[in-house]
Amino acid sequence: MELFNSALGRNITFVHPEYFIISGLTGIPNIKYYYIFLFFVYIVSVLGNTAVMTIIYLDHNLRTPKYVAVFNLAFVDLLGSSTLVPKVVDIFLFNHPNIPYRDCLTFLFFCYICLSMQSFNLVALAYDRLVAIIFPLHYGVKVTHRFMLSLIAAFWVLAIIANIITIGLITRLSFCESVVINSYFCDHGQIYRLACNDNYPNYVLSCLCPVLMFWVPLGFILLSYLYIGFTLSKVATVQEGLKAFKTCIGHLLLVAIYFIPLLMTFTLMEKIHPNARIINLSLTSVIPPMLNPIIYVLQTQEIKESLKRLLKIRRKSKITMAKSNIM
Repeated sequence: MELFNSALGRNITFVHPEYFIISGLTGIPNIKYYYIFLFFVYIVSVLGNTAVMTIIYLDHNLRTPKYVAVFNLAFVDLLGSSTLVPKVVDIFLFNHPNIPYRDCLTFLFFCYICLSMQSFNLVALAYDRLVAIIFPLHYGVKVTHRFMLSLIAAFWVLAIIANIITIGLITRLSFCESVVINSYFCDHGQIYRLACNDNYPNYVLSCLCPVLMFWVPLGFILLSYLYIGFTLSKVATVQEGLKAFKTCIGHLLLVAIYFIPLLMTFTLMEKIHPNARIINLSLTSVIPPMLNPIIYVLQTQEIKESLKRLLKIRRKSKITMAKSNIM
């Protein structure tokens, strides 16, 4: 991070604390039960996303561009939950609120990458639905494995670069007084406000990143569905339009579950009580990864059929093994 720790060619010494203290929720009795609840949600999320990734991996019929994005979404959900929840449990249930400076920045880096990639994955899935419904005859040409892999790789690069810049700017801050982070994890907004030197670049980044990572993707998703609705209203009957739009229900549910509480938190950051902000953001971090696989299994016909095929194959293999053992 030496690039960030120099200005006009001159080296500058910054005061970095040995550790930060994560305060978490304050003034709420029996709050440990809330963290136990988060851990329970995490277990369900791990099981669900692992199941979705396994189904897609085992069933060759699901090796399509759409399910490349679904697989990546499940992977990001699993990574994000595993980055956040075990550490939160360690901090608050096992009473380890002190987190070393470098570990805190690493924690922040992975949390924000996963948060960003969840948003970008929903963009990839929205584009898939847009082309599938509006240009069905060109779907195989416009949405290929190569295109989807390139799109997702570009999203990963963008998220990593943005978060490297975020971490780099934090290393330019000096912390002279308080090291208590009023959040449940190493939250960028709460960290840079503790600095005792100029934190304006961090403030600008804190305003810019939500726009690029959340508002722009949400804008694309909403415009894509408005275009889908407008096109279907002109070229299809009501029944055909509803049938086509039914394929989007799962994705729309994911969008609503993810974006509504997240954007409320980032938009009203200074206007809501710290405990309300922490609860809102923590639920936004763990509930969508738990619900995503459930929604896709219940709403996506391909995964339902794939699950039936895999269970049927397993049942047959058990019967075959039983017969061979008898013989």
